[in-house]
Formats: sequence, C-alpha cells, structure tokens
Amino acid sequence: MKALIFDVDGTLADTEDAHRKAFNDAFAESGFEWHWDRVLYKHLLKVTGGKQRIRFFLEEKHPDFLGRDDIDALILALHKSKTRFFVGRLKNGQVPLRPGIKELINEARSTGLTIAIATTTTPVNVETLLRVHLGNESLDWFACIGDGGVVPVLKPEPDVYNWVLEKLGLDAHQTLALEDSRNGLVACERAQVPCLVVTNDYTQGQDFGGCLAEWQSYEGVSLDQLKSVHAKHA
Repeated sequence: MKALIFDVDGTLADTEDAHRKAFNDAFAESGFEWHWDRVLYKHLLKVTGGKQRIRFFLEEKHPDFLGRDDIDALILALHKSKTRFFVGRLKNGQVPLRPGIKELINEARSTGLTIAIATTTTPVNVETLLRVHLGNESLDWFACIGDGGVVPVLKPEPDVYNWVLEKLGLDAHQTLALEDSRNGLVACERAQVPCLVVTNDYTQGQDFGGCLAEWQSYEGVSLDQLKSVHAKHA
C-alpha cells in the first residue's frame, strides 16, 4: 500500500446534515417552500452532486417544474447559494471532522505515506474544510486533490479515481480508498481501487458488498490496521 485516498463528504467530516440544511437555506432564500428532512435527504443521496440532486428531487416531487425555460439557470443559482450557506457553516465550525480522521492523517504523514483526495464535492468546499480544521498548510499535504471540478462525470463513475491514480503514478492495487457511501464504493470498484467503507448516519444500511471491510468509526483506527486489511485482500 503506497497511498491512502480519502473521500470528503461523510468521510473526512460529518458534512451531510450541514449540506442538507444549506439546501433548505437556499430554497428559503429563493422563496421556495421546499424542505428536505433527514429521511428525504438520505433518499436523495442516491445521486451524487448538488445540482444533480436538486434535479433528481424535482423529477420525483415537482416534475412540472422542470418545464421552466430557466430551469438550468435556476438549478445553478440554487446550488451556488447552497454552497455559500455550506461554506459559512464550515467557517463557523459547524462541520466537525470525523473522530479519528485527523490522527490518521497525521500518522500517514509521519510515516511518509502518500495521501490524496478523491471527491465529487466542489473545490471551495474541500479547500475550506481543510483550512478550517487542518490549517492553510494542509492543502500541500495531499499529493493531489481530485474534486468535482476536475472531472465531468461524478461518482459512481470512476473518473475522479482514475484522475487521482494518474496524478499519483500508481496502480490501483497500490492504493486504499476510504469511503462512506455505496456510490463511492462503486466508483472504486470501477477504477479497481481497493476500498474500505466507514459508514455514517446517512449511509448505514446501504449495500457495501465487495468492500474490503465495513466499519462504523475511525476512532482508534491505526495505519497498521488499514495496511493489514489491504494486505489480506491483495
């Protein structure tokens, strides 16, 4: 194992509820009486990407709304507003890192193991999260950061993992990805990247067949444990 590849939303940090609330803020600001509760949002998380998630919601709940001439511009504006609200929550310290993640990152760095990021969230979300919790210098800790701005197709397609592997100059089997969702696992499988899943409240119960292991927490997890899991399935 030569590199550890981190997802962001739900993996580095418990972001999903902050995303949900930011969507609701954006809807209210634009005068729409739409409200995503936790049950609905868990369902909507089947779709990756904020703009895609809004469109999925409209297809299911308000299909006639999609006939508006300005629907593409409206979805883009809503997502831009949602990102502003979400980044505000990040800066206010309302989005904590998952317990154990900071220690794992520090251990990897102390041993010289390459670390990278493969996510489908927007670049500003990634950068703000890292700066707030790990400091400005943390942007240089990662050998590469693959985000929703570098590939046209999001998870569960493998594009972002293929991009990261190319930047790292490594074969898929030389890496281990940390994910939290079914879409993330499928993206790994399609890129042939070994994947360990650590679930959260929004992803518990999803189908994780095919992952190296499924855990519930990073607390107390060491790099040696990750290497052991990787080695057993090599």
